[in-house]
Amino acid sequence: MATNAAPWSRTVETAEGLVSVSGRLVPGFEAVAQAFCDNFTGGAEAGAAVHAQVRGREVVSLHGGRVASATDKRPRPWHDDTVCVIFSATKPATALCLHLLAVRGLVDLDAPVAEIWPAFAAQGKDRITLRMVLDHSAGLPVLSEPLKPDCLCDHAYMADRLAAATPVFAPGSATAYHPVTGGFILAEVLQRIDGRSLGRFFAEEIADPLGLEFWIGLPDAVEERVAQIRHFIPQKGGGSTPFGEALRDPGSPQSLFFFNHGDWMSKGVNTRAGRSAEIGAASGVTNARSLAALFEAMQPDGVLGLDAETVASFAQATSATHRDGMLLQPTRFGPGFMLRMDNRGGPRHASRGDSFLIPPHAFGHVGAGGSFGFRDPVADLSMAYTMTQMGPGFLLNPRGQTLIDAAYRCIPAGPSRP
Repeated sequence: MATNAAPWSRTVETAEGLVSVSGRLVPGFEAVAQAFCDNFTGGAEAGAAVHAQVRGREVVSLHGGRVASATDKRPRPWHDDTVCVIFSATKPATALCLHLLAVRGLVDLDAPVAEIWPAFAAQGKDRITLRMVLDHSAGLPVLSEPLKPDCLCDHAYMADRLAAATPVFAPGSATAYHPVTGGFILAEVLQRIDGRSLGRFFAEEIADPLGLEFWIGLPDAVEERVAQIRHFIPQKGGGSTPFGEALRDPGSPQSLFFFNHGDWMSKGVNTRAGRSAEIGAASGVTNARSLAALFEAMQPDGVLGLDAETVASFAQATSATHRDGMLLQPTRFGPGFMLRMDNRGGPRHASRGDSFLIPPHAFGHVGAGGSFGFRDPVADLSMAYTMTQMGPGFLLNPRGQTLIDAAYRCIPAGPSRP
């Protein structure tokens, strides 16, 4: 990768003491470094990394803070090779696997899932297409049947229940974010077509050729490099939200998801078993450098062999709504990607994390707690942020958004701003 980035470091004072921020920075991108440091001094950051490439050149690659590792609970510095779980920022990696199959002529994204997986046709799911699964309009955001605690670590178990499930709404008629179910459907389809599991396919066809430190199903040898996730604890008196109010209804999709998807999110994410599980919607483990590199590879005629039409489709909204059936706010999705979502004028303040302010022509995804990765083909920017301290909201909380805003202020030639 071409770069003229110079070593950069600073010591910042946080509520937990002095921490080091270091890495590489191209002159002119100091605003991103300042925003990253400010996240530690005033944004309750614990350990994090940010990486950006512009026109194929590394311009920012910073990491800092202290984290507890998977093998040693005592806080230690975040190193250049530290990795962590990125939750739903895993979804584009899984989607990319299906897009590769489509480019190779092995699957039609607009064909019914049941053509590849006949049992999936049960209970009125015969017309659900892969594109509906990718853009969250398939009608299966949750499962109603009670699930076992380790359900997300058992692919066969989840596949059986999804095959037997009844849609929550008529497939294709509405948009409702699928937090975890879509990943299992895509993984099952991929395995039936290719014979390899999702994690193995991703490693052999995408991560290894690109030289990424990115796994869906973490190998044991990488465990010592993993930073433990710190869960977000809401403050008392924060006010009610539509999602929080919906949780009181035991039959709502929100309640079914929150209380009926096992204990991976609350417990498993910080265990060896939880990180080794191939959860296509949530269990990716990587760092900002490799997540940004994944998006950088989403260009026509590159190593992955994507064509221009496929890449252009990533930023095209195929599903959008003023009130998402799961998140209860406006959302916009492409085939496996989140698109620009500006909900600052909605009923809740943007600081709660209800927006994803990237340009209209960009595509990416956020992960629970605030991580993100995206690509802007007009500015030729690929950027990512990973962290351990989860923050508020469904989309980007201020820590991630300030990094994006700072990057656009620094990019020469003034490309379109978020």
